[in-house]
Amino acid sequence: MKLLRYGPAGSEKPGMLDDQGRVRDLSAHVADIADEVLTPEGLARLAALNPADLPLVEGTPQRDLRLGPCVGNVRKFVAIGLNYADHAAESNMPVPSEPVVFNKWTSCIVGPDDDVRIPKGATKTDWEAELGIVIGKPAAGVTVEQALEHVAGYCVVNDVSEREWQLERGATWDKGKGFDTFGPLGPWMVTADEIPDPQNLSIWLEVDGKRYQDGTTQTMVFGVAELVAYCSHLMTLLPGDVITTGTPPGVGMGQNPKVFLKGGEVMRLGIEGLGEQTQKVVSQG
Repeated sequence: MKLLRYGPAGSEKPGMLDDQGRVRDLSAHVADIADEVLTPEGLARLAALNPADLPLVEGTPQRDLRLGPCVGNVRKFVAIGLNYADHAAESNMPVPSEPVVFNKWTSCIVGPDDDVRIPKGATKTDWEAELGIVIGKPAAGVTVEQALEHVAGYCVVNDVSEREWQLERGATWDKGKGFDTFGPLGPWMVTADEIPDPQNLSIWLEVDGKRYQDGTTQTMVFGVAELVAYCSHLMTLLPGDVITTGTPPGVGMGQNPKVFLKGGEVMRLGIEGLGEQTQKVVSQG
């Protein structure tokens, strides 16, 4: 299934994408794509529905029908740093021996095609196309072998980052990672049964038509199962929590000379089987 949330910001309704690429409304069955809906039992109930029997939503998704963040009520937005060896190299940082874990504030979460706003006075705003993991079954202290049982699905994430605040303003990285609009999620969450191997997905990002990132999840340092297990030892992962798993090389900070977003650009990014995002970058002066 491809589960999504559609409508005006703050008033999104739950939906699913049918096999014709149209949105079907789920409001008669669930209040939101969130919380217990994402547990194995909740997803099984949705899977039993016939999309053709659900109300058809007017409009074409990501054209004249806005999609919101694909998951609602995200309680934790956990991020992993330097999880591709070649990205660590372009960042002039060592490949980590254990996952680098930081936070993105949940208030940064926006829809997949909403504007990304450069913070006022910021000069080093950057992009990071990433695979997002959505937790379904609560996880606390799980093993690597158990970890994928706790995954509801996957989505595209743009881990937008302000490098000065991340790296030059004292610890921690969190400072540069959670500005408003710095967490586009979606367009939809694809349930785990449709992604049998999350370690074999192409991932890419373009700015104004120039492809900067063109990688694969095959080259992650720590894979999805390892990350879920590791994070579950640091915190209890709850349904709807999102773990964004790091970015392949090609970020602006890694260019020579460095390239940062100024405002007016358009970012496009996507992951094989998970859809695409498009964001206009807006300067706030």
